[in-house]
Formats: sequence, structure tokens, C-alpha cells
Amino acid sequence: MISGTIIFSGVKTVWSRAKASAAALGAGLMAPSALAQEIGHAEPGQMGMMKAATGIAEYINWFHDALLMPIISVISLFVLGLLIYVVVKFNAKANPVPSRTTHSTVLELAWSIIPVMILVVIAIPSFRLLNMQLTFPRADLTLKVTGKQWYWAYDYPKEEGDFGFDSFIKPEKDLKAGDLRMLSVDNEAVVPVGKVVRLQITSADVIHSFVIQSFGARIDAVPGRLNETWFKADREGMYYGQCSKLCGKDHAYMPIAFRVVGEAQYRAWLSDAKKKFAHAAAPNEFAEINAAGALR
Repeated sequence: MISGTIIFSGVKTVWSRAKASAAALGAGLMAPSALAQEIGHAEPGQMGMMKAATGIAEYINWFHDALLMPIISVISLFVLGLLIYVVVKFNAKANPVPSRTTHSTVLELAWSIIPVMILVVIAIPSFRLLNMQLTFPRADLTLKVTGKQWYWAYDYPKEEGDFGFDSFIKPEKDLKAGDLRMLSVDNEAVVPVGKVVRLQITSADVIHSFVIQSFGARIDAVPGRLNETWFKADREGMYYGQCSKLCGKDHAYMPIAFRVVGEAQYRAWLSDAKKKFAHAAAPNEFAEINAAGALR
């Protein structure tokens, strides 16, 4: 009964936190005007999740850090303690006459009911997270993203100027101050802060996987299929991701780079981008280069 009370108390707590996180997501967590510049990438030696820049990513981090990790830690320690107890208490030297017990109703009920209750505690915020990811708010901007071997192509809609461009990894020889090896690209996707961005993801050749950890966005790019996801970045800054499917020999060399800017800066970039990419040749020189060789 004590275990059941603790579990159900945990369910109530999780439900309350899930509702609070959902409310924060709907409110945008914080006003974009008060937000500082961020750089969304893993730091050397970093432990834990990447810093969140969207409500969904914030919820994912909470789900992992505040719920899953404590549950996993407690279960692991319990199993370890149980194993040590069994080894000490029931080894042949300490217990030369083995027990003849073959059945315990209490134990069988406990190891059936308690795991089910734990799964219920995990399921409540898990289903809420899925609902957040799959319920699309009205989009302020829709981008089409196409995975190719081994780079990404972005297409902006007619309302934004009807243009597109390819985004290739920067070779080491072209890196400038502030650029990141293996993450910086020649053409970054630019989106406005505080706006709902709908992404339509597909592939021109093999299965790729579009992932930006700080946005809480991960979805496969499948040939012949148009998958969709969305994000609403609450902080201006530079956010990186990578293809997370083994898509060929240069899989490691197709990073994703999104720059989140204010509305005025976004409109200025659009004005330049319409001219720059109006007649852009594709693919560019990198399409024929072995990225691994180019990075040496």
C-alpha cells in the first residue's frame, strides 16, 4: 500500500508538471524581446542535454532530467542492492540447505503491479509530449528541407520570395573566426524569432534524419515521402544539428545550421537572399567533392 501511495503521488506530481510545461509552451516560455543570443551546440566534455531554445525542447529536457533519470537511477540501485543481497545471503556457504519455496503471491503481485504503475507515471508526460510535437499550430513560415548526399537544400515559400539554396559543410580551410569545425555551413537557414516554423522534410536519394537538438526537432527525411515537424524558437542565436541516419560515406559531413534573428534582421536577410539565390546554380562545387578529403 505504501508503494502504491508513492506511485500515485508521483503520477499526480508528473501530471501537474506536465500541465505547467504545456502552458509554458503555449505562452512561448518568455518574450522574444527579452532573450539573449544563444549558440546551440554541444560543448567539449558536456554532460546532459543541449540547452533548449523552444518549449518542446524544454519539456524534453525536463522529461529526461527530472523524471526518467531519477526513475532509472532508483531502479538500477535497487537491482544492484538486490543482487548483492542475494549473493551474500543465498550463496552455498551461507545457505547450504536451499529453500524449497516455489511460490509467493505477494511477490508476484508486487513485481507485476509496481512496474505497471511506473510505466503509467512515464506514459502521462510521454503522451503529452507526443501531442505537443504532432499538434501543429498555425505556421508563420513553412520551409521545405530536402536531404541529399551529402548536404541539405532549403526552399522558402512564395510568400517569402520563392527561392532556395543548398547548404554544404565548410571545409577547414574556409573556416573563419566564430565558425565551428564540422558544424558551420556555407549557407545557413534563417528564421525569425518567436514565430512558428513548419518544416516539410523529404529526401532526394536515401534516408536521412533531420535533427536540431536545441529545437527538440527530429524527423526522418525519406525519399518519396513528405514528413513534417515544427518549432518556435524563443531565443535569437545560432543553432546546429546533424544528419542522424547512416546515409553513406559522407554522412558525418552534412550538418544543419539555423540562424534565429529578429523580425527586422530577418526581412533584411530575405531581401538579400532573394537576389543572391534567385539564379543559384545547384549543385555547387562541394557536391562533387569527397567531404572527408576536403576536410583534411
